Amino acid sequence: MGIRETAELDGSMIKALLNSAAALIEKHSEEVNALNVFPVPDGDTGTNMSLTMKSAAAEASRVSSSHAGEVLEAASLGALMGARGNSGVILSQVFRGIAQSSRGKAVMGASDFAQALKQGVGTAYKAVMKPVEGTILTVMREAAAAASAAASANKDISGVLLAAIEAGNTALSMTPKMLPALREAGVVDAGGKGFLFILQGWYGAVSGEAVVDVKPEKGKGGAEPAREEPAGLAYPYDTQFLIKGSGMSPEVIRAELTSLGDCLLVVGDTNLIRVHIHTDHPGEVLESALRYGELHDLEIQNMKAQVGAAAENKNEDKDRAPAGNGEFQKEIGVVAVASGQGLVKVFKSLGTDLVLDGGKTMNPSTQEVLSAVQSVNAKRVIFLPNNENTFLAAKQAKKMIRKRMYVVPSKNIQEGVSALIAMRSDLDVEGNLRLMGKAVHRCTSGEVTYAVRETGWNGLKVKSGDVIGLINGELTAVGSSPEEVLKELVRKARKPEHEVLTVFVGEPVPAGTEKELLDDLSSTFSDLEVEVHRGDQPLHYYLFSLE
Repeated sequence: MGIRETAELDGSMIKALLNSAAALIEKHSEEVNALNVFPVPDGDTGTNMSLTMKSAAAEASRVSSSHAGEVLEAASLGALMGARGNSGVILSQVFRGIAQSSRGKAVMGASDFAQALKQGVGTAYKAVMKPVEGTILTVMREAAAAASAAASANKDISGVLLAAIEAGNTALSMTPKMLPALREAGVVDAGGKGFLFILQGWYGAVSGEAVVDVKPEKGKGGAEPAREEPAGLAYPYDTQFLIKGSGMSPEVIRAELTSLGDCLLVVGDTNLIRVHIHTDHPGEVLESALRYGELHDLEIQNMKAQVGAAAENKNEDKDRAPAGNGEFQKEIGVVAVASGQGLVKVFKSLGTDLVLDGGKTMNPSTQEVLSAVQSVNAKRVIFLPNNENTFLAAKQAKKMIRKRMYVVPSKNIQEGVSALIAMRSDLDVEGNLRLMGKAVHRCTSGEVTYAVRETGWNGLKVKSGDVIGLINGELTAVGSSPEEVLKELVRKARKPEHEVLTVFVGEPVPAGTEKELLDDLSSTFSDLEVEVHRGDQPLHYYLFSLE
């Protein structure tokens, strides 16, 4: 059967595209998961993109009409609420831009579709504080550019998508030349590969043809996409506000404000524009904005006052009392992400109000984060993601919740525990955020797990099944015994100022071995105070911290 030509997409056809993409990325999710820079077993890029895509398709299916714009608006909401990890949140922003571009359109032609994809990619770039080339963003941008060029001469949406896939494949093969970490590991970006599976799902639904293989072939994976970096304090004032006026241009205002700071985001339309910028002179920003309209919902936050806390810790929405008597039970609540019965007990013993189960890969969705924080009966809630890939989901939840939510940038379980230990009941939330942020930055963390594929890194040769050790996320040791790798990591990571070694024993280690491990470590590192706790975390033999 030949390729079916499609000149227009209505809502029914878009639902078919979404379902096809969801099915294809789910089919290949484990393939994408296995393709990380580091061969650790908790690769989750494919899973995150699959769950986000499923949520988008499910929400779209609830729309009864065949109006393209309405279906895509629902898909955007579904993607946002189901977004997991950096790759999932970035994908949700693509759908947000596509929905904005298609608003009011009952059907979409080839040029409409290409323009929507281009706007979606632009929205995704804006969602990342410091976009990094060589990631999913690069693949998406090149695919969208090719789609736009094809649409100018081709009214068939199948041809537009095929051009996007071919350009995306070329961009994917180039990612190792853009990122040294990919080049050294000999892999390409996993998020970019996952995005190509989604494009292929769309192509299959539109054309009626089998999808084209994603290249490079299996075995060439990559890292999670660009992570948001901590805000630089050259511009310490986190400034955000709304401008209400008429005849405004986001592009003009963006151009005028660019020189006044960084992390600039200007979005909206001719009547309402939201501005976010990090600047060293908020007054200049406000004076410029006043020329275009009235200012509303103004917030200026001094980020130096919250060392180590995530940017934008103050939510613009007002506090909302819970149902019932209208009173909050406590001033400050804490929600933390963890996985493993032992770790759940540890976090609860340290005063956590709610421990959100992150699953094996520690990646709850935006909706799960939102529900967890909202359910805590406290006026202000501190959130500990305990995984870098949960930061963007937390940021999206924070924008939507109607109570004060503060995100401490704990990248792993060990940093989360250190942050909780630093909390003091006699301090307000700002004081505790300062202490928790400092504790996170002081913590040296390590993990002992196993390799899921063969690779090389920093001169180390790794075979599938080897025991491997990482210090602060960097592959550092390879061996056959989890205990020997643990001791090698501690020797390499410890510094003269370290006094305490804390170890969490994982699910793969037989129960009842904690006392033997404690004695061994105490003897080997006699100048350190050693603590051993049962964590029951999946996938990792041991997690440890030095402080």
